[in-house]
Amino acid sequence: MVHLHFKCYKPYGVLSQLSSNDAREVRKKKFLSTMHNFPTGTMPIGRLDEKSEGLLLLTTDGKLSDAINRNGTEKEYHVQLDGVITPEAIRLLSAGVTIGFEGKKYKTKPCTVTKLTTSPALPPPSPQLRLGRHRPNSWISITLKEGKFRQVRKMTAAVGFPTLRLVRVRIGDIVLKGLTEGEVQPLVKL
Repeated sequence: MVHLHFKCYKPYGVLSQLSSNDAREVRKKKFLSTMHNFPTGTMPIGRLDEKSEGLLLLTTDGKLSDAINRNGTEKEYHVQLDGVITPEAIRLLSAGVTIGFEGKKYKTKPCTVTKLTTSPALPPPSPQLRLGRHRPNSWISITLKEGKFRQVRKMTAAVGFPTLRLVRVRIGDIVLKGLTEGEVQPLVKL
């Protein structure tokens, strides 16, 4: 069987799933199927929560999806923070912080964190973010080899700088650059 692979720019407010069996959810939520007519059997590789945006990979190959989710593939995010991040907070994030996961305490693995000196070139944020209501903010790049539920948001909150905007820009060597919000591109391979 020939498998198909895609990369897309998942917009803010879209769930990382193609559809739902819950009729109430179907009426109230937006799904990936509104962006593209994906072939039957397509599944997202990993997730981005509804309030996050950026690079999402999809495939018809379940074994490949499982392998990418489990093998420690790097995922890079650009994160807009509430407040101007300090060198100490960057050090703490890089070393790993304790967050809640599945009702227990979890220490995140060491990761790469750098402060961005300029705002990344991204589409305008969703008006639902209300960014003007916060104090001064800053941007970081954070690269993880794991992906717990809402991990980046929990990590930045743990060091006192809540996430305002979260954009995944890279998975392994596949990058977001060049995609417009909501755009889907076929990939030859993953």
